[in-house]
Amino acid sequence: MYIVVLAGGLSHERDISERSGRRVADALRDRGHEVEVLDTDAQLLTRLQNKRPDCVIPMLHGAAGEDGTLREVLEALKLPYVGSAPDACRVAFDKAIAKSIVESAGIAVPAGVSLPHSTFRELGADAVMQAVIAHVGLPAIVKPARGGSSLGVTVVREASALPSAMVAAFAYGDVAIVEQFIEGIEVAVSVVHTVVGPSALPAVEIQPDGGVYDYTARYTAGVTEFFCPARLSDSVSELVAQTAITTHLALNLRDLSRSDIIVDRNGGVWFLEVNVAPGMTETSLFPQSLAAADSDLGEIFDTLVHLAVSRGG
Repeated sequence: MYIVVLAGGLSHERDISERSGRRVADALRDRGHEVEVLDTDAQLLTRLQNKRPDCVIPMLHGAAGEDGTLREVLEALKLPYVGSAPDACRVAFDKAIAKSIVESAGIAVPAGVSLPHSTFRELGADAVMQAVIAHVGLPAIVKPARGGSSLGVTVVREASALPSAMVAAFAYGDVAIVEQFIEGIEVAVSVVHTVVGPSALPAVEIQPDGGVYDYTARYTAGVTEFFCPARLSDSVSELVAQTAITTHLALNLRDLSRSDIIVDRNGGVWFLEVNVAPGMTETSLFPQSLAAADSDLGEIFDTLVHLAVSRGG
């Protein structure tokens, strides 16, 4: 097939997107496909219309690739693509909305509040932050309501650190989430579709040297130690796998996703957030799960491309 991988874009995660796109493209070329990697620019739609690909794979991170807008354009062009539909992307991309839906499906989520920047101007920053701390407690984690790669994420252990954490989060969006920080083992569980439906790949346990899985810990080789499969009991491993699948289904996701989960000291499982466009770089979590499952990028994406083509544009 002739496949177009979309990578790059204008988000803060452009570099990660480019690296992910190159890896997926190389893996599909190894499977015998003709693959072209394109950026999102003013010429993109003309190129897609002039040389219509059999399938498009959006490997764009941040809003451009995850809020559903680009996928709506692909549907308007009647081009098959890998990944979730626009409406599901919009819901999953907003962490607060996604948490609410996942909680309704019976999965535990940390207590938290979603705060637009305007709230601080209207109600007063000091009063708002005091109320938030009283509700959520400390330690807390502050993050943008939209976006990925842990950009703008801060763990707050003292009340005095909350203002700067809010500023860091607002640098990446107009809405920030302040939520309970759950101490425990962080794992990432990827879900992929096959012809028989969604299945969970082996969980990846994440152990960053600095204790926080931030942008540097995610994309700098050697800074974070990973264990895949995660060092969990069989019963907890089964629970985190089912949590990821339940999340995938509750949010009406398609083809692939990755759920970030915390296992607390008592073995309780907490959903944090979900990603509809997981990274595929050398240090990303999805490829590690594939390796542990004795699979590879080429095999999985070949299957996803065929599923997308069978759905049609």
